[in-house]
Amino acid sequence: MNTNEKIMSIIFFSQTGIGVLGNYFLTCLFIFIYLSGYSLRPIDTILTQLTLANCLVLLPKGVPQIMATLGLKNILDDTGCKIIFYLHRVSRGLSLTMTCLLTVFQAITITPSSSSSVELKARAPKYIFPSSLFSWTFHLLLNVFIALGIKGPRHTGNSTEIQDFGYCSYESAPRYQAIMFSIILSFPDAVCLGLTAFASGYMVFLLYRHHKQVQQIHISSTSARTSPEVRATQTILLLVSTFVSIYSLNSIFTAYMHFRKISLWLTQTSAFLTLTFPAVSPYLLISSDSQVPRYCYTLWERKRPHSTLAAD
Repeated sequence: MNTNEKIMSIIFFSQTGIGVLGNYFLTCLFIFIYLSGYSLRPIDTILTQLTLANCLVLLPKGVPQIMATLGLKNILDDTGCKIIFYLHRVSRGLSLTMTCLLTVFQAITITPSSSSSVELKARAPKYIFPSSLFSWTFHLLLNVFIALGIKGPRHTGNSTEIQDFGYCSYESAPRYQAIMFSIILSFPDAVCLGLTAFASGYMVFLLYRHHKQVQQIHISSTSARTSPEVRATQTILLLVSTFVSIYSLNSIFTAYMHFRKISLWLTQTSAFLTLTFPAVSPYLLISSDSQVPRYCYTLWERKRPHSTLAAD
């Protein structure tokens, strides 16, 4: 193993381990709060699914990538590669869809109350579960086709181009079929990105108007503190802007790889970008969402009486 492989293995191991730890912590935190009988925000339901999807992105992508950088390239067979790539594609799609759903729901939540928006704001939480169920079902079914072209690392072919990812390979279809297939798979992503961009722009406009209104009103500092809705919106905008930036950059690399022979640095760069958002997003939530520390404090306070009784 050369120096470059050692460095990349350390990077992927750290990225995957830190990301799984953060997402696992948030997922368990939301579940424990719910099972303890405390009320959760409607967006916490979406955040729980987002952190779960992030874990599913990190493990099927990060662990094989670590094995490849360590030189363990022939562990997975055809079936193992199909499962790994299928889980990665499903979780990647879910991460995008949940980010879109989170942005749209928050945009509806902070919409100024009027005769037309009151009913929509009241009914929006009821649509979270069916929307989530549809998203999971859609991606589980859609990405079945992606596994058909995945082969083991030792696979070789004569009639079609074989793209080697180190631990697995992909048997690409003829050029025109590959283009059509890419368009079909990219269409749901494009719709989600469009909705996310529109909802984010709308929230930025509302926050800007709110900021202007606060500046025009000369009130005490206590009354002028940022509302929980505004803080939650700022957190989601930070999360979304990070996601869109990384996703867009990775999409450029992915598109380039479809039309060029895959090299080691392209594969590793694309994998690094794929793992970046799932790895950093839980820490963005922990550091910027004020509700997360409150949930931790709630669980701590609930356990303290039992600890005191045990000590007595």
